[in-house]
Amino acid sequence: MLEEAKLLDEDYDSDSGKRSWGTSINVDGTVYATSLFWQPLQNSSDPFQEVEEASAGVLEGADLFCIKSGKAPQFGICVSHEGYHSGETVGAVALATALSNVSSYVAVFKTTEGWWYTCIRNDIILSDGDMLFLSEEEAKSQFTSMLAVPDWGKKIAPKEWEIEDTEEMDLGEILARGAKSKLQKIKGLRGAKLFLVIGISAVVGLWLVSSLIDRLFLTPTVAPVVVPVKPKIVQTAAPVVEAKPWEQMTNPKTVMIECYKKAMDLVKIMPPGWDIGMIACAQGSVATSWRRSIGRLSWAKKAMEESELPFSGFSFSGDGETLSATLPISTGEMIASPPEKNMMDLQNQLNDEFQALGLKISQAVEVETSATGKIYRKIKFSFTSDYNPATWNEMLTKYSGLQINMITYSPVDKTWHYEGAIYVL
Repeated sequence: MLEEAKLLDEDYDSDSGKRSWGTSINVDGTVYATSLFWQPLQNSSDPFQEVEEASAGVLEGADLFCIKSGKAPQFGICVSHEGYHSGETVGAVALATALSNVSSYVAVFKTTEGWWYTCIRNDIILSDGDMLFLSEEEAKSQFTSMLAVPDWGKKIAPKEWEIEDTEEMDLGEILARGAKSKLQKIKGLRGAKLFLVIGISAVVGLWLVSSLIDRLFLTPTVAPVVVPVKPKIVQTAAPVVEAKPWEQMTNPKTVMIECYKKAMDLVKIMPPGWDIGMIACAQGSVATSWRRSIGRLSWAKKAMEESELPFSGFSFSGDGETLSATLPISTGEMIASPPEKNMMDLQNQLNDEFQALGLKISQAVEVETSATGKIYRKIKFSFTSDYNPATWNEMLTKYSGLQINMITYSPVDKTWHYEGAIYVL
């Protein structure tokens, strides 16, 4: 396992030593860079400091970047020796701008180089939402795991996958109408700024010298007039103390227990002739849907009413074939949960514990940038298990700085999928 945001061991084929992901796709003769690491951009008028900090501390060795403007400005960074080139058009930006009318979408496009997975949520490219998979199985697994999250504006996938409620779209036609943001050198940005500063300094220097000569030799001496001045009271504003993200966190114990209880409540609703789908718990609610097989709409409606659950909403699709429902969950009181471990120690401990359990855990470095530009790091993790949240509660919540992002449950194969993050020192 590498430190910082270097590629994880699982991104390489252990048998051949080759990468399991690609860096670019060729669509209708244009090469588009893919698999960039995306971060929010606070200062779009001068992105240099944020980009340089990310290249030094988040993705070690990153020397190329691009900007995605719009409602939620972001920057993407990558490492040239992985196969990227300055001047390449960036695929994720072209796609996001072409589909700017859709704030949230999850998509996989089949290309000659592999399967390009992209994911945007509320106009933000997720940090792992731009990946060119060389394995169809990995791309499909990533795509289907995100389908458990509700309220996608579009779900795009290859037609041969035959996934319900998805559509196949022409990638070339979409990218052709998108913005052509290109990769540029991070150090090149520094050079441009340096020359600008030097130029301005030279002009200011000449002006100061000219003013000094004029005052010393050309301006006649004038007797100074002394005017009493009332001392000015200067009030200094108290420094703004920024709250760290772990000082006010949702209690993960409460979230896990509430997710488990509400998921089990939904499983108990069994309208005759209707089949329940994936159950997803995220952002203070639990959501699922039922698909009609041989039942009737009135039977499903009656089952929902007789459950007496406090739904925040349930509705049928226009064709009456699907029923969707959402239950709110209580997240309890906010708690302080400061990090206790550094990056490497936490990665090693998680790997060791999951190896002992015979389970695989995926880990990735994620950064969070505050309004004042401070960067906080955390380990983003995900894993799948037959054990429910009540069983995992104590094992996970022993880590201080833990946040639970999403829990999904498949009633068909009775497996749970967990996604979260743990802040590090």
